[in-house]
Amino acid sequence: MRRRTVASSVGWTCTPKVFQSSGVELLDPSIALDEETLPTYQPEKYYPVNQGELLNDRYQALPKIGYGVTSTVWLAKDLTASTYVVLKVRVTGRTRNHERELRIYKQMNVKQSKHPGRIFVRKLLDHFDIQGPHGRHVCLVHESLGMSANVLLKMTPGQVMTLDDMKAGIRQLLIALDFLHSEYHIIHTDRTIYNDDIMPSAYRAPDMMLRSSWGYKVDIWNIAMPAWDIVSPRTLISGRNSDGIFDDRVHMAELVALLGPPPPDFREQRPLSSAFWDDLGNWKSIKGEDKEGFLRWLRMALQWNLEHRPTALGLLYDEWLMKGLGE
Repeated sequence: MRRRTVASSVGWTCTPKVFQSSGVELLDPSIALDEETLPTYQPEKYYPVNQGELLNDRYQALPKIGYGVTSTVWLAKDLTASTYVVLKVRVTGRTRNHERELRIYKQMNVKQSKHPGRIFVRKLLDHFDIQGPHGRHVCLVHESLGMSANVLLKMTPGQVMTLDDMKAGIRQLLIALDFLHSEYHIIHTDRTIYNDDIMPSAYRAPDMMLRSSWGYKVDIWNIAMPAWDIVSPRTLISGRNSDGIFDDRVHMAELVALLGPPPPDFREQRPLSSAFWDDLGNWKSIKGEDKEGFLRWLRMALQWNLEHRPTALGLLYDEWLMKGLGE
């Protein structure tokens, strides 16, 4: 842990937490964990944050709460404001992407908007650079949020929500998505209900895997995929090979098995999978009324061609999603 002297701690309103350094069980370094399981993982690109480490002489890193191909995410204590924050430590390189993200956050902090989706997009509180062993890392400081849907699901009997319970979160996501699309013309390809920053590889749209051009509707795919996981104990797509590593070939094969082969221009959707239908053609493991309405809503978003997907507002104002609102 990086320690400061008493003289250099002017400005702190609380003291750093002291972590036990002995008598603890160590993890086996030969076992891949978190970002180490990603197919594009390169250790030199990630800053090796240590729990308890002091960053920018202000923020103490606590537990890791997320990871992805572009960053790791940590809960931290702001020793000056005496509040909890979230640190997003970016990988080295990708300077243009980092600068663009920072520019967008700064713009949102300055520009006033009456769009109802603004309250669902967290603010940037601070940012700074970290000099790591292999280069510079941009670190973004965000306000900490509440319990994620992933944690909530683990506390729910059967670890699934009913369709009615799931609707509220989806509505908020779509309103936030329309705010980003309409107010700032942002394509937010990594927005999921589990974590605003980390997009699981299994949720990637086919247009992204094939590195084709995409527009706003690429985000629609990333709304529908986790929506399924919230109401079903079985995920639609795993994307992992026999070694448990994300593999684009496995992912695409699963998409073809689920949606059918793509047409010449990405082929038309053909969702056939015996793993998700019973012998009578009923969808398995979903609780709630109007299952067919949910499946129709899901199919609208999970289109091979992004041109065929609805807008965020189109998905928001769908008859099934609006049903029961205000009752």
